[in-house]
This record gives sequence, C-alpha cells and structure tokens, in this order.
Amino acid sequence: MLSLIGTYECKVDAKGRLMMPSALKKQLAKELQEGFVVKRSVFNSCLELWPMSEWEVMMKKINGLNRFNKKNVDFIRRFTAGVKLIEADASGRLLIPKDLIAFASIVKDIVLTSGGNIIEIWDLVAYEVAVSDNDGDFAALAEEVMGDQNDVPDGLS
Repeated sequence: MLSLIGTYECKVDAKGRLMMPSALKKQLAKELQEGFVVKRSVFNSCLELWPMSEWEVMMKKINGLNRFNKKNVDFIRRFTAGVKLIEADASGRLLIPKDLIAFASIVKDIVLTSGGNIIEIWDLVAYEVAVSDNDGDFAALAEEVMGDQNDVPDGLS
C-alpha cells in the first residue's frame, strides 16, 4: 500500500492538464505507468487521484457489498459518479476532465496533497479555506480521531 508524502502547488492549463511535481512523480514512478482513476471527493469539493493499484483494492471492497441492499447500491452509484480513467502523457502531464474541474471549482492554481494512499486535487483558494482553523479546533479533532490510538510502535508495551 502506498504512503504518499507532501503538499505541492502547481497549475492547470486551459485544457485541464497538470504537470505533476517531480517529488510526487518520484513517489509515483510505478503508478505513472499503470494509470490513475480520478473522482469526486465524498466529503469535499476537491478531486481524488487514485493510483490504479489502490483503486483496485477499493473496488474489491465495494464489489463485496450486497447489491440487494438499496443503501449499498445507492452508495456504489454515488461513490463512482464521475469516475474517469486517466494516464500521464509523454510529457508526464495528467488531463483532468472538464466536468471534474467544474465540480472542484478549479480555475488555475491548484494544490496536490497526499491523503495517505491517494492524492487530493484542490483549487488553491478552496484548499486554504479547508485547512484553515476557522471550522473548529484541530487539536480537539485530532484527540477525537486519534486519541484512542496506541502510541507505542508495533504494539510493544
């Protein structure tokens, strides 16, 4: 499983192409050959760039859902809405489809930020708003989400 690192500012050209920063390209050397899936984020007005290997892991989980359960079918439909396959061109650029650019309100300046095993693609202004501390106390959120985790490496006590 991938563990991507970094946040990078770059630009999207008028055709929707972005040149992936070299530090990110190095982390994704193998994945650049296999391609990506780009989709709408579930919780934010940004896009998610999934390396194909990570997408296949997620689809295994989704394909295990019972399709005779309406909630599951609704989830699958909404999760995969707007999903597109994309590949890097000879110059290493990725073409983001226009409908997804519109969904994320991307104008020109963007942020690529690692989200563990995927990359989020944000309009720069929207990203700055999302990471600002105006929506609440990050320390309280961190405690709520991670407070029960064991800090001892490898479960040693």
